[in-house]
This record gives sequence, structure tokens and C-alpha cells, in this order.
Amino acid sequence: AIEARALSIPTVLLESCHERICEIRDFLPHCNKNITSDAKVGIHQLAGAARAAYQTVLVNSPPEEEKMRLSKMLKEIRDLEDEILS
Repeated sequence: AIEARALSIPTVLLESCHERICEIRDFLPHCNKNITSDAKVGIHQLAGAARAAYQTVLVNSPPEEEKMRLSKMLKEIRDLEDEILS
């Protein structure tokens, strides 16, 4: 039970960061142009939190398929960063 929770918490954090970055991406076209930099700073912070959570996941030795799923999610975050922040 403790091991499952130790894996669950950073997994949920990574998933949440991914979801929020997607929400910011969808919000940016409707955002006041004077505050887009604030939204982009949020993307940087969420991406960093997702990467940190992934490292915690790895320490907890997740099953290979879960590791691959989360690694794919991190790649999507990197792609979103490149798309939004360039």
C-alpha cells in the first residue's frame, strides 16, 4: 500500500501538470496579449514540476508500461513547450 501511494502521488502530479499545460495552450489564443508572458511562465513552472515528479516516479520502480506512458507524457510536454514558447 505504501509503495503504491509512493508511485501514485508523483504520477498524479505529472498527469495534472500535463493537463494544465494543455489548458494554458487552449487559453492562450483567447488571453489578453499583455499577460501572455504570465501564462507562459506557468508553462515553465508546470513543466519543471512534471519533470521532477517523473524522477520521483522512477525512484519507485514503476512497471515498464507505466514508465513508457509517463515518458510519452513528458515528451508531449516538451513538444508543447517548443510549440508555445517559441
